[in-house]
Amino acid sequence: MTEDQRSRKALVPEAKTSYDQALKAATGAVSGSKGVSVELKRGSGGKPEWVTEVATEGGKASTVRVDAVSGKAGQPQAKKNDDDDMKELADRLKRATVTPQQAAATATGRKSGTVTAVELDTNDQKKEIWSVDVVTKNDWNKTTFDVDAASRKILREHVDRD
Repeated sequence: MTEDQRSRKALVPEAKTSYDQALKAATGAVSGSKGVSVELKRGSGGKPEWVTEVATEGGKASTVRVDAVSGKAGQPQAKKNDDDDMKELADRLKRATVTPQQAAATATGRKSGTVTAVELDTNDQKKEIWSVDVVTKNDWNKTTFDVDAASRKILREHVDRD
């Protein structure tokens, strides 16, 4: 087993709160926001946490850390973005008609496992995608799916065997 696999094996079972519960808590902490990203990480105190980014319709982004055991959202931390960054993020969110939950459902429909990250991104073809990480508990590998943020079509699938 690789170091990354051991790390996932130690972290994933500790999280009692799922990615979508964490996103719900984070968007609840920032009025009128939508999820931009969520990732399971080991927090500063060694406890598992979901690091989320949410943004309002105008593109104002905030980071919200959610305790992965209790599901409790921490205090939102506003990101310092200039007007161009905010407009770009607002435009990306408008073009992403697929929700993070729909993208994750598409990925787990292809490979059963635990979703450990979902992020709105742009691929090399300048297309909005949701990058979804799914960890399988039989081997602790991580598979990353690029899911089209408009059609839910899987554009790429990559297994990280490290």
